[in-house]
Amino acid sequence: MWSSFLSVVGAAPIQASGEYSITLLIFALQDFGESGVNVMAIVILSRGKCGLSTCITRYLVAMAMADLLVVINEVILYRISYSYFRGSFLDITPACSVIIVLSHVSTNTSVWFTVTFTFDRFVAICCRKLKTKYCSQQTAAVVITTTCILICLKSVPFYFTLEPREVIDHVPWDCLTKESYFSEPGWMAFDWFDSVLTPLLPFALILLLNALTVRYILAASRVRKGLRGQSEGEIHTDPEMESRRKSVILLFTVSGSFILLWLTTVIEFLYHNITQANYADYNDSQIIFEQVGYMLQISSSCTNTFIYGVTQTRFREQFKILVSSPVKLIVKLIK
Repeated sequence: MWSSFLSVVGAAPIQASGEYSITLLIFALQDFGESGVNVMAIVILSRGKCGLSTCITRYLVAMAMADLLVVINEVILYRISYSYFRGSFLDITPACSVIIVLSHVSTNTSVWFTVTFTFDRFVAICCRKLKTKYCSQQTAAVVITTTCILICLKSVPFYFTLEPREVIDHVPWDCLTKESYFSEPGWMAFDWFDSVLTPLLPFALILLLNALTVRYILAASRVRKGLRGQSEGEIHTDPEMESRRKSVILLFTVSGSFILLWLTTVIEFLYHNITQANYADYNDSQIIFEQVGYMLQISSSCTNTFIYGVTQTRFREQFKILVSSPVKLIVKLIK
């Protein structure tokens, strides 16, 4: 019922007042900041001067663009506009229906781009024979495009699950999920399919791929140390292992961040389905837990940029150049 819950809550958020208004203000400030860092990440990575392969760069740019769309669709167009700009054209049923569909698309692409990136790094590290064919910029472009198309097709049905909350002067306003979505077998099966597809299956795949990668690295490290005759007291430089180490750090920080920030949402989903709890009957602590999960989920749309900055030296260098360039230009104009 995870997708059903997003449709219900996404279709009719609480109006801004009191503590909720303050929370939304914090969300607004946070998400405008996230938008900025994602745009900077896209610009820096697109220049191709971070010392990363074209294949990795394409995945990282796609992830940054998906994260940016999450902020625009899920928070700015939906949460903030509904709570602070009531009565705008965005509240008309066709418009808010499109926003909800776009929110599903952006969230799903953000999640699945993380999976495709994780799989690409798994192949590069663990599958030497497949690496040459799969880890290429052409394959990355095909995988990214195919993922986008499939997710868009999967999200289109959500448009037809919504109906107006009210009709004023023949104009339909706001969006509510139809009752048939919760009772008809076809829609119930679709809801389960959507819930498994995001985030349960990606969560399981990332954990599995990371576990297999760790096992391969440990085994390969032992073999290489044995071949090089390295004892505990000796220190040898191994360029291949150093390169692999940097790749693994980037992989584990990106996928690990996703797992940690989505964990609360996954736990809440499992709790809801195991206990058959009704969202309308949630007490304060359950609502807080669910909202914390939502906040962490949205926060995952900006962490990758900071991860690049921490793990990639050249990314930090390009970031400094990008930030300092306007300042130097202004100083030059003043002089």
